[in-house]
Amino acid sequence: MPGPDGENNVSRVSSGPPYSAFPRGMKIWITVMVTVGSFISPVTANIYFPALNPIAEDLQVSTSLINLTLTTYMIFQGLAPTLFGDFGDMAGRRPAYILAFTIYLLANIGLALQRNYAALMVLRCVQSAGSSGTIALGYALIADIASTAERGKYIGFMGAGINIGPALGPFLGGLLSQYLGWPSLFWFLAILVAVWLVPWVFTVPETCRNVVGNGSVPPQSWNRPWVEYIRKTEARPQEYARTQKLRFPNPLRTLVVIFEKEMGLILVINSILYIGFILTAATLGTLFKEIYGYNDLQVGLCYLPYGLGSCVAVVGQGYILDWNYRRVAKKLGFVISRRRGDDLRKFPIEMARIQPVYPALFLGVGSLIAYGWVLQVETSVAVPLVLLFLIGLLVPTSFNVLNTLIVDLHPQAPATATAANNLVRCLVGAAGAAVIELVIQGVGRGWTFTILGLLVVACMPGLVVLEKRGPRWRREKKVKAENSASQQAQHVIEK
Repeated sequence: MPGPDGENNVSRVSSGPPYSAFPRGMKIWITVMVTVGSFISPVTANIYFPALNPIAEDLQVSTSLINLTLTTYMIFQGLAPTLFGDFGDMAGRRPAYILAFTIYLLANIGLALQRNYAALMVLRCVQSAGSSGTIALGYALIADIASTAERGKYIGFMGAGINIGPALGPFLGGLLSQYLGWPSLFWFLAILVAVWLVPWVFTVPETCRNVVGNGSVPPQSWNRPWVEYIRKTEARPQEYARTQKLRFPNPLRTLVVIFEKEMGLILVINSILYIGFILTAATLGTLFKEIYGYNDLQVGLCYLPYGLGSCVAVVGQGYILDWNYRRVAKKLGFVISRRRGDDLRKFPIEMARIQPVYPALFLGVGSLIAYGWVLQVETSVAVPLVLLFLIGLLVPTSFNVLNTLIVDLHPQAPATATAANNLVRCLVGAAGAAVIELVIQGVGRGWTFTILGLLVVACMPGLVVLEKRGPRWRREKKVKAENSASQQAQHVIEK
């Protein structure tokens, strides 16, 4: 939007160094907040599992009806980010986070107080809508503050928050449900998000490029951290950034991203890779109870090696991504600028990101298949626990790399692009979760995980295609966009 002087404030600032306005200390603090915020959504989905039977008994409904709340949760988990992603790219990250987590907070209070199945169903949908959009916002916020050359490590730390949730969730759920009752799950989540919201509202600045450019233009007065008001650091009104006119978020923008040639291939590969990870977690509780006779708390403890491996993997992978980016740039004579950012039009970002994936994928497939067969022969529990650690260590690195690539390819609307990834991934994951038990019953544990491993192997040719043809697809997309803009400008002139 034009400012009082007739210029577009964001465009004026964006011509300067795009990452210089965010000092290292602030980047670290924002990353910490994003990491904790990204932990909340997956822990919410998984903390619920140990309480399914107690909730069914208290509400006097069947377990199948309670399981239906899992299905509706996953549906909203896929749909909600399409709204919050577009809203975050339009109005800013701060208001989008605050709105999402306020909805989530109120839903958790309602869930803790309700004693009715209909209320449970509705409030679980609201809870999912509030929490799930924050993953897309988190990736977008990292894209705002970190240049391409250093983005890997920041997304790696955020990924640690995402991946520890499925591991700690069942453990916390079993502990709270067993000793304090199932309503304590929702009180815990309400307290967790309230504690997170306070420092967010007080300290975290707006970072969205559509609002503050490179961060040197102050946002609107209502979108500033409260600590600035306490310090009485008031900017002149004419210096405020101005967003485009606010509108209702448009989920169709996410669908447009899905049908892009390069993005479509990334989403298909990412979803298949994600299936191996999420279905291992989804079946762990049932299989370990069946084979080893564990209770909910013991099963929750068995998730910990999985979560530990995932956290180590994504943090380490982030540093590897940055190292490989520098290596490829040096090999090509490409000059890296952490302050101004890099022009990726002439840089093979697909190759730089995807190359480190292959070794982890090969080892991950082996661990996944071995895990299924040791469960088939029912070995000592130590063996599948070690393999769970290896699966967590090797498999999540693959889709975390592709998550980083998605952000690299959509710098202007990273939240919308990440929401597209989340939508496809959740729908594919929901379909997989719906049939996995039938597959296990039909072909056995060993062959089930062998099939999952072979699906991962099937992704490798797609990664090669993406690595080789991605740069050309990006150039074609840019030419098409430029031609379209030229035609629109010519049409305006003719009028």
